Amino acid sequence: MSIIFYLVLWYNLNVMQNVLITGAAGFLGSHLCDRFIKEGFRVIGMDNLITGDMKNIEHLFPLPQFEFYHHDVTKFVHIPGKLDYILHFASPASPIDYLKIPIQTLKVGSLGTHNLLGLAKEKNARILIASTSEVYGDPLLHPQSEDYYGNVNTIGPRGVYDEAKRFMEAITMAYHRFHGLETRIVRIFNTYGPRMRLNDGRVIPAFIGQALRGEDLTVFGDGLQTRSFCYIDDQINGIYKLLMSEYSEPINIGNPEEITIKSFAQEIIEQTQKKVKIKYLPLPEGDPMKRKPDISKAKEILNWLPEIDRKKGIEKTIEYFKDFSDERLYQSDHRNFYANQ
Repeated sequence: MSIIFYLVLWYNLNVMQNVLITGAAGFLGSHLCDRFIKEGFRVIGMDNLITGDMKNIEHLFPLPQFEFYHHDVTKFVHIPGKLDYILHFASPASPIDYLKIPIQTLKVGSLGTHNLLGLAKEKNARILIASTSEVYGDPLLHPQSEDYYGNVNTIGPRGVYDEAKRFMEAITMAYHRFHGLETRIVRIFNTYGPRMRLNDGRVIPAFIGQALRGEDLTVFGDGLQTRSFCYIDDQINGIYKLLMSEYSEPINIGNPEEITIKSFAQEIIEQTQKKVKIKYLPLPEGDPMKRKPDISKAKEILNWLPEIDRKKGIEKTIEYFKDFSDERLYQSDHRNFYANQ
C-alpha cells in the first residue's frame, strides 16, 4: 500500500475527532452520521440491525472517514483508539416495536447505556444519550417542561420504553455526578422525515403510507389528542448544538407547534391529494392525550429554534415515500396496528 494511504489512515485515527453513534442505521442515527461526516468527524457507526436498515447508511461506506460495527450494545463494547464523543441512539422507537421486542427495548436502555457510559469513562469521551418525551407519560402538565416529572404507567405496554429511557437518564446523571463524566441528555419529541420506516406504527409514515395506497386514514379515539412534529433537520441541529454545549441536564428538542391527530390526518389527505377518508378505531392503552414541548431552555441555552414548517417538512417526507416501489409501499407487516405516536 502507498505511503499516502498510511498518512490518511494516521490522520483519520489521530487528528480527526472521532464519534461513535449507536443506532447508526436507524432514522435518527443515520442522519446523525451524515451530520458528523459533514462536520469533519471520523464517524464510527454501530447497530445490531434489529430495527435499523443498512440502506440508510450505504452511501457512507465508500468514505474513508466512516466505519461500521454490526454489534449489540447490550454486549461489551470495545472501540480501539481514541474516542472523543459518543451518541447513544440505539433503541427500538415505535409502539409496534415495544410490543414485539419489549425485553430488548429494556435491555438497550439499561445494559446498553451502562456499557456505553463505561466506554465513555474509559476513553474520557463526552456522551449524549437519546431520551424521549415519553418520560413525561400521559402528561398532566402542558406544555411539558424539563422540570416536570411525568405521569407514567410503569407496567403498561408502553412502560418498557418509558422506563428504559427514565433509567437511561438516571444512570447517566449518576455517572456525571459520581465520575465527573461529560454527559448530555436530549429529550426528543415527535420527529419525522425521510428514512422513517413506512410501517412501524408511527402516525406520520402510517398516514402517508395509507394515503399513497389509497386507503382510509386510521385515527384512534376521537382524534383530538395532540402531537407536535419536528422535522429531522431541525432535530439533528438541536442535538448537535446540545452535544457541543456545556449543559449537562435534560433539554427538550422538538417543535412546539401543536396539532390534533384528526386535523393532521386532514393535512395529509390534502397534501397527498388522495380521495380517502378518515376512519376511527378505539384508542390503544396508554396513548398520551397531549404532547407539546416547552423549548425555553433550548432557546436560551442552545440558541436553537425549529426552522422548517410542517407543510414543507411533510412535502419532503411524502416525496421520499413516493419513491418506494409498489412492493415496498404495500409491504403489510404492521398495517393493521397503528398508534398515534
